[in-house]
Amino acid sequence: MPFVRISLRKGKSADYLAALADSIQRALVETFDVPENDRFQAIHQHDENELIFDRTYLAGPRSGDFVYISITIGRPRTAEVKAALYRRLADLLAQSPGLRPEDVMVVIGTSATEDWSFGNGIAQMTDPDWRLRLAETQA
Repeated sequence: MPFVRISLRKGKSADYLAALADSIQRALVETFDVPENDRFQAIHQHDENELIFDRTYLAGPRSGDFVYISITIGRPRTAEVKAALYRRLADLLAQSPGLRPEDVMVVIGTSATEDWSFGNGIAQMTDPDWRLRLAETQA
């Protein structure tokens, strides 16, 4: 149940954005045990003065193609699984859409299952009978 926020500077094509989102989803499926259809992503495009980053801090040199990927997850993953995700993301994003590994920054945040509602005002992850209650309200 990850939610992914992808931030980058404006100006990329629709095909580039689709490749970026698809590669991120593929890495999550391959390394994080995420079902293929469990896909929630938001792409935020910024003017140059709205996405501020250091070009050399702990990596780099970063270019204007820098992408910040924020992933909120429910179930915690081990450090090894996270490291595998970082490597796979860098590999896949280099292949498509052609993003340099130096330009990929990833931050993972963990939340509790009760912090998620997928709609209908229900906390589906913590309410085992949510389907029954939903059916009753729709009847």
